[in-house]
Amino acid sequence: MSAVEPAVPGVDPTVPSVARMYDYYLGGKDNFPSDREAAEKIIAIVPEVRETARDNRAFIGKAVRVMAGQGVRQFLDIGAGLPTQENVHQVARRAAPGSRVVYVDNDPIVFAHARALLADTSGTIAVWGDATDPAAILGSPEVAGHLDFSRPVAVLMSAVLHFVPGDEQASGIVAALRAPLVPGSHLLISHFYTPDADDPKVRAGQQVYKATKPGALSARSLRQITSYFDGMTLLEPGLVPVKSWRPESEPDRQVKIDLTRPGLMGAVGRLP
Repeated sequence: MSAVEPAVPGVDPTVPSVARMYDYYLGGKDNFPSDREAAEKIIAIVPEVRETARDNRAFIGKAVRVMAGQGVRQFLDIGAGLPTQENVHQVARRAAPGSRVVYVDNDPIVFAHARALLADTSGTIAVWGDATDPAAILGSPEVAGHLDFSRPVAVLMSAVLHFVPGDEQASGIVAALRAPLVPGSHLLISHFYTPDADDPKVRAGQQVYKATKPGALSARSLRQITSYFDGMTLLEPGLVPVKSWRPESEPDRQVKIDLTRPGLMGAVGRLP
């Protein structure tokens, strides 16, 4: 099934896009000078951001395999970003043939690439949608027609919620997306964390992201991020830096978790 094709607004190449900046961190080519300029400012502040982006992709792949191993056959990836290697549908269908995947994003370039990528891919669609309007996502006929919410669904929100400025709004988005989930469903979140909201590097990064389309970067505490999983069972090892979520290489297993520094945290919860 091909991607669902709504009217997609035009792209303003002068405004940095967080999706295209992320693509640049990963070494992709689908970005404009404005994206590269903004991304280089972040790299100057946080030189390890490229490694973190790769670690986040690895986290998603590992988590999808784990969720598929627990019987999940439906995946709703919100804020999917530009295609790279080891996309959710590729990992899921390799681990569990017949898995169904919906990608949701509001970036025109992301949508165009998803449409091209999925033109000949069965069981996977891309839908135009905004994470800040979960009711519209869940109410989409395309989503409802592709996923059966009477059975377990995995909702993925990777590096999405920290672009939602309001704490109550972010919590409300998660609550709305969790509302239709049945037991056995899973929730994956990776989120920017800081132990100190006044950290100069955090403030400098937020200034850069003010110029992007979302216009915000919200670092949240461990308590706030953990609250998104209230009532769920966190899969081991719980909420940890994405590099430390079930590390597969010996060097990664030797990395000590340091929560005194800002970083990207990840966790997967299961609804009992």
